[in-house]
Parts: sequence; C-alpha cells; structure tokens
Amino acid sequence: MDLRALSIFIEVAELGSFTRAGEKLGYSQPTISFQIKQLEKEMGVQLFDRIGHCVSLTDAGRDALSYAQQICHTGQEMLLGTKRQREPAGTLRLGMADSLCEPLIVGHYGQFRTAYPKVCLRITTLDTSALLESLDHNDVDMICTMDDHVYDTNYVIADEEEIGVHFVASPQHPLAALPVVALELLLEQPFLLTEKGMSYRRLMDAQLARNSLEIHPVLETGQADLICKLVRENTGLSFLPDYVTEGMVREGRLARLNVPDLQVVVWKQLLYRREKWLSAPMRAMIEHMKGIRLTEETP
Repeated sequence: MDLRALSIFIEVAELGSFTRAGEKLGYSQPTISFQIKQLEKEMGVQLFDRIGHCVSLTDAGRDALSYAQQICHTGQEMLLGTKRQREPAGTLRLGMADSLCEPLIVGHYGQFRTAYPKVCLRITTLDTSALLESLDHNDVDMICTMDDHVYDTNYVIADEEEIGVHFVASPQHPLAALPVVALELLLEQPFLLTEKGMSYRRLMDAQLARNSLEIHPVLETGQADLICKLVRENTGLSFLPDYVTEGMVREGRLARLNVPDLQVVVWKQLLYRREKWLSAPMRAMIEHMKGIRLTEETP
C-alpha cells in the first residue's frame, strides 16, 4: 500500500478538504482526488462522503484513518532509523489561553527546549471559542484551554487539571476576618477584575447573572500581577485563579474569601482533534505538560 496515498488520505481527513490538503502537500486538487479514488478502489470501500465542496469521513473512512495513522507513524520511525534520529523534530503549533502563557512557559520552556532541541514551538494566544475553531480548521495542532470543562467526542483530552478560583482581598480588609462572606456584602465592595469575557471572569459573571446580579468593576486589566499588587494595597477585591495568588496567600500578603454562594472551578485542558495524527512533537508536548501542575496538591 502506497504510503504517499495514505499520507494524502490523512491530510484530507484532518483538513476536511481536497483543495486544502493539496495546498499543504504541494499537489494539485486532481492529484489528490486521483490518489483518494485509487485508495478507495484498492480498499474496496468509500472513505469520504462528498457533498458539494465539503468532504467528511464515512464510517469505513474513520476505521481506515486509525490504521493509516499507525502505518505512517511506523513507516516514519523505520525511515528515521536510529534512536538519535528519532528525536522529536519539526514545528508544533500550539494554541493557548493568554492567561496560561506565563505560568506554563516561563520557568518551563528551558526544560522543554533542553529535552526536545529539534522542536520549534509556535504559540498562538486566543480565547476558548477561537482556540476550538482553530483546532477544528487545523490551524493549530493542539490547544491548551483554561475554561469550563470541554466534553466533546471530537477531541482527545491529553491532559487536564482542575483549577480553583477565589475572591481575594488584602489581609487588612474587613471581609478577610469573616469565616463566611455573604454574596450581598461582597458585591458592595469595589472590584479590580480581568477583562470581561476572560474564562474565569466569564464563568463568574454567568453565575451572578443567573441570580440577576452583576459586578461593575472600578478597574479592568489583563495583567493579573498588577491586580494582585493593587489588592494587596487594599484598593479593592478581585477574583483570580488560585495559581496566580497561591504564593501571596501562603506568605500572608493576600487572603482568600469564603463565599459559599458563588463557587467557580475552571479546567486547564490540553486537547487535540481525535482524527489528528499524533506526531512526535505533539507527543513531546503532552509528556512535558503532564509534568506541570499549576495548583499545589494538598497533602
């Protein structure tokens, strides 16, 4: 069986288009169509449903895709030969929530670079909906989100971590001394928040809206570190992920408030499309991400 035809089949399946697969591989659209037809003839099944300019895998095509990916992966390993040559190499396109860039890249990229020197990392930052859209259009190889938990059989969850989010105040703020803070009392305070629509801010706003409540912040900025400094100066309260405030809470420079009427949990998830061939750089990133935890485990 022709490995080139199988590679073309994989690209068409991932991109959902003969034309886009041809553009990526450097073949004309008729060449792509011919290779797929020959493969279908050889296998005796129809691999794609063709409706207008759109193509989608048939049930037989989905089964064949898994085998094709295994064959191509094995063929690639055979061609590489030695263990040294099998080092992950190439470009990895990673989509990421902007708020995850610093905690996941700073302090960790050096380790990744040392372990996988032949992998070039290309990071794109977008919000969750745009990340999923980019993944669906194969504009990125995998994405790392921080949002509500994604449940979708079209995606493989390569790694995930539950992230707590809390209201925080200066230890000198009167609410910091209360064992439980009522939501009504909380909402009377000035707030310093990240931009509206940012994952955890959006989830908080949605919970409040269900009770016909809303926070009107006195300051909005995407710089979580700046917000922490201002909260420490007792200029207002904020709502931030635990990994942002963990160190300052432990050192007594910030206090988390217990607000039982509003509990928000977000998830850090590393996702890729189920039909996507799991390349060596992708495997390397999965292994790397599994070693990073943003929230310290409680003994």
